[in-house]
Amino acid sequence: MYKTIAEAVDFARKLIPLVKDASGVEKVIAPPFTALKALSDAVKGTGIQVAAQDVFHEPKGAYTGEVSAEMVSDAGASYAIVGHSERRQYFHETNDILNKKLKAALGAGLGVIFCVGESIEQRQAGKTFELLKSQIAEGLAGLTAQNSKKTVIAYEPVWAIGTGLTASPEQAQEAHAFIRAQLKEIYGEGPAGMRILYGGSVKPDNIDILMSRPDVDGALVGGASLEAESFAKIVNFRRGK
Repeated sequence: MYKTIAEAVDFARKLIPLVKDASGVEKVIAPPFTALKALSDAVKGTGIQVAAQDVFHEPKGAYTGEVSAEMVSDAGASYAIVGHSERRQYFHETNDILNKKLKAALGAGLGVIFCVGESIEQRQAGKTFELLKSQIAEGLAGLTAQNSKKTVIAYEPVWAIGTGLTASPEQAQEAHAFIRAQLKEIYGEGPAGMRILYGGSVKPDNIDILMSRPDVDGALVGGASLEAESFAKIVNFRRGK
């Protein structure tokens, strides 16, 4: 919940020239709902895409305050984030609800960034893999090989979000490898090739070591994405910037 429409557009204008030469990387910005249309217009033709931070699972109806996948798409979004840890934590979204959101977003032609991850209590209790398995099996239930091409997984160790803590490269790789193995076991070879992003205090000074791990395909960036310069450094890190 950051940036007014004007602030979001100003951010985009600063970011565009900073990442214009970044190749081989997909660039997506996820502003508040209010800025979706203006930001989509601002980045049109630049190679930068826009995502909604959430989406409702019904196409229309008496659901005051909610925003449907079709509305998000109409505003210019290419993606929707589903199951972010804050949605799970503060709004008690279950795997069943998130599965409905996933299907609604895919049905509207959106790509989905589907988030999974454990709390510090769950990690300390040795339940990380058990939790990830259920989040994947239940949250992605019914996912087809075709739809898996439009789905990206984001592993968020909740204990590393906004705390300044970051999973070690070994912890990130271990979780990502487990997620990939689960995707292969449950859904087959096609979905096993889905990109898996790491999200948890990603910064310009740790993106290189995180991305050096074989099963880390990208990043879901939080606080470091609020400033165009720091976000651009993450986008451009392969180029030594």
